[in-house]
Amino acid sequence: MTTTDLFPELHPALALRWRELNQRLSDIRRRYPDAALASSLAAEDMVLTHALYTAGSGLEVFTLDTGRLHAETLGVLDAVRERYGREVTVCRPDAQAVERHVAEHGAYAFYESVDLRRACCQIRKVEPLKRALAGRGAWITGQRRAQSTTRGELPLEENDAVFGLHKFNPLAEWSEEEVWSVIRALGIPYNPLHDQGYPSIGCEPCTRAIRPGEDLRAGRWWWESSDSKECGLHAGNRIIPVVARVE
Repeated sequence: MTTTDLFPELHPALALRWRELNQRLSDIRRRYPDAALASSLAAEDMVLTHALYTAGSGLEVFTLDTGRLHAETLGVLDAVRERYGREVTVCRPDAQAVERHVAEHGAYAFYESVDLRRACCQIRKVEPLKRALAGRGAWITGQRRAQSTTRGELPLEENDAVFGLHKFNPLAEWSEEEVWSVIRALGIPYNPLHDQGYPSIGCEPCTRAIRPGEDLRAGRWWWESSDSKECGLHAGNRIIPVVARVE
């Protein structure tokens, strides 16, 4: 039986991509049965969630509810429950830590400096992620190389020295077109903000729609320079240096 026979909804080249993805996820489960997908509930993570849930892999999917997400993003949890009959595990920040930070710096201190923004991300995202990953051997992300300069050299798998475990990026080689072609062909639920010009979605105060021609992550922390467009969850990502051509 050919790949096209197995996935008749997909174009042959895309069906091959989908089969490779499922094989990668199966291999991850074999090597690290305690691995989990850290989902932002964005398009890429919905592709991975669909693959994991429809294959019955048993791997956990969790998300970080920072307390500042869009209502549309939180609504994806209901869409997942309705479609797959599964619950995404929701991890939240320490309420007292959030209260202390807001009391000391204000509710919108992240606009004032990169350091204060990263401090907010540390409390609302990085610390909950550390708790979610504690004791695991590996985690899975929906990162792609084409998303930003900090992800241009993203490997399919790597040793995550920041969190002390193995890390898989099974969509690293995928294009945005491939992601959306699979979503449409397989009827995968997704965040409606994507239809409103949000290719990358984080906390509501820190995310805007992008303009034509902008980088896919230009809407994240748009008041900062492009070399700081990470929150600490993927602190090991590197920027690709731009080398000027010699004429």
